[in-house]
Amino acid sequence: MKTASPIVSTEWLAEHLEAPDVRVVDASWYLPQAGRDARAEYAAAHIPGAVFFDIDDLSDDRSPYPHMLAPAPKFASRMRALGLGDGNLIVCYDGAGIYSAARAWWMLRAMGHEDTVVLDGGFPKWKREGRPIEDLPPAPGHRHFTPRPNNAIIRDFAQMQAAVAARDCQIVDARGAPRFEGRESEPRPGVRSGHMPGALNIPYTDFTAEDGTLKTPNELKALFAQKGVDCARPVVTTCGSGVTAAIAMLALARIGSPHVALYDGSWAEWGARAEAAVEVS
Repeated sequence: MKTASPIVSTEWLAEHLEAPDVRVVDASWYLPQAGRDARAEYAAAHIPGAVFFDIDDLSDDRSPYPHMLAPAPKFASRMRALGLGDGNLIVCYDGAGIYSAARAWWMLRAMGHEDTVVLDGGFPKWKREGRPIEDLPPAPGHRHFTPRPNNAIIRDFAQMQAAVAARDCQIVDARGAPRFEGRESEPRPGVRSGHMPGALNIPYTDFTAEDGTLKTPNELKALFAQKGVDCARPVVTTCGSGVTAAIAMLALARIGSPHVALYDGSWAEWGARAEAAVEVS
């Protein structure tokens, strides 16, 4: 099953929840200061049949930077154990609305699984509408997952250094303005304040409406235009650690931007490396 949009509505998922080729994942993840336990919340209540997609467990444990994308063999092994694989349409949601589900969507696509979407409004909207939830742990059967890393949507440090030097792409930073401008200290020790030279700031909260759903295509086009982003030109999204950068990427995908990638290391890497140029404003 394929969808034209990178998001699906709660109505759509309710109608297709029992479809044999549709799988649902709870990809909730929260910053420590949020005081929320994503796995415990999943165990207490989740969309029927959903498995828990642990972003940190799916990271590269050899990297010093937070939840960097895991190597393909590890990622594929974890997906098989979750019963996610070839032929599945994977619907990602989270407990915040649209937050870490976008990261899971990008991770799956970065591993070549294009049949991946985000639930618009996430678990909060699903619950508000009185749709079914359960606390039963699913027992998924193993399913073959073929990793096909899509390097076109992944950027590493060396590529970002080259991009900053050449100014051949637009860099959209999804952190809040105080951090982007260097007025607020970074939460991670040893990480400088500021932003990448030439970057544009669109805080991730700007991409969603008051009800937690993604803004409409027309609203998103107007937002990008207002911030000086030409959506027809290449864009690389970034943030603090690669989570909210995926929300910016999701927004660009919704309006059909053709050349969009995500800097996986984001500011956690850039701000920590002495050789990386930093601007404050």
